[in-house]
Amino acid sequence: MADPTEVPELPARLRAPAPVIVAGMVAWLVATVVVAATGIGPDRALSVCLVGLAVGVLGTVIVLVQQAAVNRGSRGAQEGLDRS
Repeated sequence: MADPTEVPELPARLRAPAPVIVAGMVAWLVATVVVAATGIGPDRALSVCLVGLAVGVLGTVIVLVQQAAVNRGSRGAQEGLDRS
């Protein structure tokens, strides 16, 4: 038989995706600047850094679209995102 105790919900600051996305994009931006300025690494290092930045932008767009869906009350919206 399952334990009837409920698991407490995580605080909002631990569920927020924005700080993780921003930190990742800043890290990729720093790496891009370093690679572009110094030319350190293989020839494709700059390409990898730019793709890392693109993934951060894509993640930001996905989060913003999902938050918009939550705000308008869409049934297909991701659960657990706070209304902002």
